[in-house]
Amino acid sequence: MVFWIATIIFLVSFGLIVSEIVDKTKVALIGASLMMILKIVTQHEAFYDKHFAIDYNVIFLLIGMMIIVNILSKTGLFQFLAIKSAKLAKGKPFLILIFITCITAALSAILDNVTTVLLLVPVSLFLADELEVDPFPFLLSEIMASNIGGTATLIGDPPNIMIASKIHLTFMDFICHMAPAVLFIFGFFILTIRILFGKKLQVNEAVRQKIFAIDEFSLIKNYSLLKKSLVVLGLVMLGFVFHGAFHYEPATIALLGAAILFIISKEDPHHVLRELEWPTLFFFIGLFIIVGGVVKVGLISYLSSGMISLTNPTADNMFITAITTLWFSAICSAIVDNIPFVASMIPLVTDTAHAILPSGADFKSVVQHSTLMPVWWSLALGACLGGNGSPVGASANVITLGLANKAGCPISFKKFIVYAVPITVESIIISTLYIWLR
Repeated sequence: MVFWIATIIFLVSFGLIVSEIVDKTKVALIGASLMMILKIVTQHEAFYDKHFAIDYNVIFLLIGMMIIVNILSKTGLFQFLAIKSAKLAKGKPFLILIFITCITAALSAILDNVTTVLLLVPVSLFLADELEVDPFPFLLSEIMASNIGGTATLIGDPPNIMIASKIHLTFMDFICHMAPAVLFIFGFFILTIRILFGKKLQVNEAVRQKIFAIDEFSLIKNYSLLKKSLVVLGLVMLGFVFHGAFHYEPATIALLGAAILFIISKEDPHHVLRELEWPTLFFFIGLFIIVGGVVKVGLISYLSSGMISLTNPTADNMFITAITTLWFSAICSAIVDNIPFVASMIPLVTDTAHAILPSGADFKSVVQHSTLMPVWWSLALGACLGGNGSPVGASANVITLGLANKAGCPISFKKFIVYAVPITVESIIISTLYIWLR
């Protein structure tokens, strides 16, 4: 009975989010409240249990980076970068789009994709406004590029970190096996956005000349604050790269950076905190609890177990299992957050390995068996790339759409998936070919 109640709450909540009849933050909070009121997820589990609770690392990472970006925005840096980029691209919107998309993918491979979009979305919104073009192509491309780029490395996306930690993979393992796939996927993605948006992003000569007439250096409002903010941001980025070596979560690094910048900038915390994306943060909190409920009742495990049993894996051949895992992961990660999904899949794949591979070997030899490795890479590719499939599929998606809505450029669920689903399917087809070839 509890299984079906939790499933109904999840499906109704997701349906309302998709339909946009009710604000998504309200839906998430109501769904989360029902999960707790009905004790499908207890209050303790919702707030403290590592398996079902709110992922505070994500929440406080967002808060820390939002504070830093908010203070940084007061310097005029984003406007400067926007005009500088436009001039380098000779005022041609599509060249600017390619430029920003490549930067997004590269940064997402070495930072988390949330930080990347928080830094670059304000630049894109300002650019679109100055060029008098629709910001949607810029925002969609940044979301897609952030999730694709984050797939390439161990530190680029949480599912990769989780898989690497469980089966003892190294940074270079991901570079060797995931980065080549990402390069192919990103190359086809650039061709795709050229087809989708190449003819739509056109400006007349008068607008281009207006861009060239702007002195980008005059847009910097506070050089002292800019220097302080860039130093703090640089140290935070460095902390993200090496956080694993010092056993700190990214949220700790971001909060420390925000606290230091508050002190040295002398900004009023009331003003800065008032401008944070609180609806987006509470949407995440509610969504984590709703997803935690369906994970707890076993919906995700039930679907995952069925998927593995249908593929009938053997010690000699797991190709069908790998491909099924890829597509199943992509579909699920477009619907639910990929973190709890991967958390439920890892033990299932591990148990399958112990059941069909030779017994008596140590744990590492079993989970890193040559026959099993394509399944792990499939899980990573599907979970990371599948996040592009819907507005709620990945944190970067939710953040970008929240910033767009705040800027007066709302993007509907329907409009997003019309473009996002084909791009996601394309990337998974390329991943399928890559796994088959490897």
